[in-house]
Amino acid sequence: MVGIFSLVTGRPGPSGFGSASTAEEVTEGIDGSNLTAIITGGASGIGLETSRVLALHKVHVIIAARNLKAANEAQKVILAEDETARVDVLELDLCSIKSITAFADKFIALNLPLNILINNAGIMFCPFQLSQDGIEVQFATNHIGHFLLTNGLLDTMKNTAKATGIQGRIVNLSSIAHSHCYKNGIRFDRISDKAGYNDKRAYGQSKLANILHANELSRRLQEEGVNIAVNSVHPGLIMTPLFRHSWFLMNFLKFFSFFLWKNGAATTCYVALHPRLKGVTGKYFADCNETTPSSYARNEDLARKLWDFSNKLINSVSKP
Repeated sequence: MVGIFSLVTGRPGPSGFGSASTAEEVTEGIDGSNLTAIITGGASGIGLETSRVLALHKVHVIIAARNLKAANEAQKVILAEDETARVDVLELDLCSIKSITAFADKFIALNLPLNILINNAGIMFCPFQLSQDGIEVQFATNHIGHFLLTNGLLDTMKNTAKATGIQGRIVNLSSIAHSHCYKNGIRFDRISDKAGYNDKRAYGQSKLANILHANELSRRLQEEGVNIAVNSVHPGLIMTPLFRHSWFLMNFLKFFSFFLWKNGAATTCYVALHPRLKGVTGKYFADCNETTPSSYARNEDLARKLWDFSNKLINSVSKP
């Protein structure tokens, strides 16, 4: 596990980077001009920083977002910094199976390559509610939506990797909160029941699902001999410009929130772009270093069970 001292001080780990590293620092010198990436929730927060940094490295960025107004504003912000950046916007509501299917169909129709998929979007600590498809909303948005989206885009990624010889990369954004989940990890038999619902454990459950999804997909792709790496990351919190001129406040918050604090989208960008991680798959990263997730997250049987459960759940709510 990443040590407390390293988290607080920003001391670099084996990768040479740590919690004090920025997304620009960990991707310095990388040319992404031959890459195309989809970033869900790429219009705000960590997603926007990820979109910005990848675009600065000449990656063709597709911002997938529910709020098109915010996404178009994000596009303008990125283009204002670099007018040569390639940034497009497509509508995606991860809480709707219909919207996810439409997004995948629309992207495929564009006949673009797809090298990188960053499953970044998410919601947290919501009062109990159901998605449009009748699934508990945090599980629906954070896991099921990305599970279905990834499956819908996987053939395009496989074809791109085969045609270009460039390893594809899928990055699932999880959280250290994955360890704070329900008993036995996931409430398979009561996934959308209000009884026993806890907003924080439901969030932890969905973040656990993100790691299990990445691990099982990685296993399956390795068995197929497909040149796509799948990893998960704990991104933490973004350091906003509000703290830039307040050294005392920044370090005060950093001390008391060391277990959550992160410098922007560094880990996400590192795992998505850095050449050092070529061939690395089925791993979990925090502070730009590989680390060990919870025992539930390492349970291969649980990962397989979740995969089958997710497919059955999607099929059951997709029937007319």
